[in-house]
Amino acid sequence: MNRLAKTRSGNSLEQIARLSVRDLIDRRAAEQVDDVFLIAPDSGQTLTYAGLRDAVRRVAALIAQNGVEQGESVAYAMSNGHDALIAILGAMYGGYRATAVNLIAGSQTISHVLDHSQSRLVLAGQEHLLLIEGALGKAAKAPPVVTIVDGNWPQTDPDKVSIAPPPSPGSDGLLMYTSGTTGRPKGVVLSHANLIAGGANTALAHDLTAADRALCVLPLYHINGLCVSVMGSLVAGGSLVLPAKFSVSQFWGLIAAHRCSWFSVVPTQISYLLHAAEAAEKAKSALQYLRFGRSASAPLAPDVQQAFEAVFCIPIIETMGLTETAAPILSNPLPPGARRTGSPGIAFGNEVIIAGDDRNEVPRGVQGEVLVRGPNVMKRYFRNPEATDEALTADGWLRTGDLGQPSPASVRITASGSRRRSRSRRRQMSPKAS
Repeated sequence: MNRLAKTRSGNSLEQIARLSVRDLIDRRAAEQVDDVFLIAPDSGQTLTYAGLRDAVRRVAALIAQNGVEQGESVAYAMSNGHDALIAILGAMYGGYRATAVNLIAGSQTISHVLDHSQSRLVLAGQEHLLLIEGALGKAAKAPPVVTIVDGNWPQTDPDKVSIAPPPSPGSDGLLMYTSGTTGRPKGVVLSHANLIAGGANTALAHDLTAADRALCVLPLYHINGLCVSVMGSLVAGGSLVLPAKFSVSQFWGLIAAHRCSWFSVVPTQISYLLHAAEAAEKAKSALQYLRFGRSASAPLAPDVQQAFEAVFCIPIIETMGLTETAAPILSNPLPPGARRTGSPGIAFGNEVIIAGDDRNEVPRGVQGEVLVRGPNVMKRYFRNPEATDEALTADGWLRTGDLGQPSPASVRITASGSRRRSRSRRRQMSPKAS
């Protein structure tokens, strides 16, 4: 890392990166007992850090009670909120491989994910039960489903159920499948250390502290919502407001009511907010609390960014990340640092280079492939050694398949997915920083 940010307890991000998710939750519960971690406005539920630890222990005990062995996959199919968060973190806390189910991927893809992931259990919200049952009807071997009805979990006493020993930082923590636009989705396996590194890179890039509160309006079955907003807040010791979904009409009101200091969105959401009637008037009471907004997952058009900043008077920090890198690899700096419109910025917490076919860095002005190396880079593709060998080099570089071109201050992404992916974007990014 290019500097060591510190959390409220004085722990450096470098120290935290050596923990598992379970270790980190236990540490937060011990050091910030009564500090609020989660606000779920739809259900009205709030969790302190101590409450978070107790809730995820119950989920881990429930999974163990269902006969799942440590290291096996446990799928979650839930809308954002209190239950989704404790399901994901509870699976990780128990040493299980939390497996994301993309709720809008379609029955056939969901069936493939549940089958290929070898999920031993599915934790599902009641509103998604028919979707999951339909997908499981096409699966070769259907795991049992635990349905959470109106926030009511099956009663489990963690003191009477044997929870497995803490997972190591290198243990599998998350299994999240790529979009699969050029074929079957690939399952990206991220370790506990990868996940914490993703959160640490977010905290480092955006100067997050325990005083910060994020508004998370991106689904937790996508890497941006989970690793940026959730893990970034957990690593920094901050807090999180987690509504069930993004709503233009409620967005600014949630920020004002809960005094959020930052948010992470995608460019389409920025456009919706920019063009919503009377949005600027509704935003006035919220702007006093906001430090910045964050844009990722796709290129942000410079004219949209400039228009948004002119109307709402807050900086939008453009960034870039991948599922394979636990989200963030690049970010523009916060003001007063120099931001470059149309560029996802510089590297934080990992190395990024533009390389030729020989995997050596290319000169400025020459196009090459974007390579990433660092503690946030995935362990492997699940049950796909061929794809893993193609993506990860012997010396630890992830071949992204994105093409870029170095320039004095940044690197322009000239094409994306031309080698291994099918995404299309044109961006600028940093040549190298760590």
